[in-house]
Amino acid sequence: MKCTLVPSNFFDENCAGEYLAQVVDTAAGEQVCSSFLPDYNAYLVWSTTAPEDEKPEMLGILQNLRKCPDYNKILCSWDGKELSLAIAQGKSLLLANTYQAKDFTTAEYWIFLAMRSLQLNPEISTICLRSPVSAEDEMSLYRYFKAVEIL
Repeated sequence: MKCTLVPSNFFDENCAGEYLAQVVDTAAGEQVCSSFLPDYNAYLVWSTTAPEDEKPEMLGILQNLRKCPDYNKILCSWDGKELSLAIAQGKSLLLANTYQAKDFTTAEYWIFLAMRSLQLNPEISTICLRSPVSAEDEMSLYRYFKAVEIL
């Protein structure tokens, strides 16, 4: 699902489709929706062809990021095709993005690339997952992270 974050200071509900069109290609017939995220003083804007009650995984990620136990908050979800990832330090959101990942090795690559770009050390960080992964994939994460938690 296509989405973007817009700071609330710049957000106008009437322009939601324009904000989204600036960062992704939108198709005719797609409905544009938004949701306010008070923790980040921003709106998540997304498009969908499904009923309005279908929400993007990124919304769940951002709404639950505060549940991660450490100062470095890393929350992700992988559905077998796409990785949704958000990283925060304390209350400051550093990254929220989705990546194409057809296998778990590719999902791990994106996680580590994001952490490296933010200069975060996985060895002292807990990674939290919103979606279950296989025992093998969970053990793979344990090799790099201090802890792995399923929210």
